[in-house]
Amino acid sequence: MKQSLHSLSWKCLFVLAVTLSLSSSIYSQEEARNNTEAGFTFGPMVFLGDLGGHAGTGKTLIKDWNWPTTKLAVGGYFTAYPMQWLGFRFSLNYGAIEGADSQIKGKGGDEETRKARGLDFRSKIIEGTVMAEFYPTVFLEEDPDDVTARLRPYGVAGFGLFHFKPQGSYRSPSGDTYWVDLQPLHTEGEGFPEYPDRKPYKLTQLNIPIGVGVKYFFSDNLNISFEIIHRKTFTDYIDDVSTKYVDPSLFYKYLSPSQAPIAAAMANKTTAYTPGAKRGDPRNNDAYFTAQFKLGFRIGGNTSNRWNNSTHCPLLRF
Repeated sequence: MKQSLHSLSWKCLFVLAVTLSLSSSIYSQEEARNNTEAGFTFGPMVFLGDLGGHAGTGKTLIKDWNWPTTKLAVGGYFTAYPMQWLGFRFSLNYGAIEGADSQIKGKGGDEETRKARGLDFRSKIIEGTVMAEFYPTVFLEEDPDDVTARLRPYGVAGFGLFHFKPQGSYRSPSGDTYWVDLQPLHTEGEGFPEYPDRKPYKLTQLNIPIGVGVKYFFSDNLNISFEIIHRKTFTDYIDDVSTKYVDPSLFYKYLSPSQAPIAAAMANKTTAYTPGAKRGDPRNNDAYFTAQFKLGFRIGGNTSNRWNNSTHCPLLRF
């Protein structure tokens, strides 16, 4: 299934890239009416998965957001606007995510088993997305081409590819602690014959970004936006945790002598859990979201008209 999703991701991005190319062609034919925009984004990136969280049952929602594990993400983008109400955006983003059971404040409920699990992870995220932007209030504006001092809410949705590489903190027999790559350790027996339903996971995956934002135009040339974009993914292994504990003897059977003891230690950091016990929740895939500011610079279009319009007073208009 993951193989087919990986193949589908490239097809989806190809289709949207063609759409973006066609939009640029429309722009060149109707230069006076259309615009392109380039800029950069910055803001927090938040992981939502099996590790960390708060009291009660773990959820892949904002309920289990641990602020101390929040990291910064930055990116750049290019958007073509064939019409004022529609844009096609290509973006590249770089950020980091973390999760740690040590962040859980136990209150005697379901969260206690996750806290006792004692797992953690970190990962860099490299992401490319192609999204459509939709500005519904344009249809209510008297003069949509006059954007100075205007505030516009919008929605975004599209497809993307992201690359991740989970690492966990390992405490060696000598007492030193350092980070190790988790995927090569097969901590849940991925790829072992004893667990035929647990396939090795890919580090490059498809995501579906969807979100909302609001944009304010300082002038026709300069704008700032704030947007929250959630990424639906098709993997439960961003944090290398998904299902049940495995028999630690299998690590010594299938891994190298140097990897096996590390894998056994990273798979189960406590003696409280035995093989077959619940380690994660495979019913919900991992996810992450960003809450970012986006600074944009309009390029293209009718430059003389734009500069003429940029002298408007900075009033707030919808």
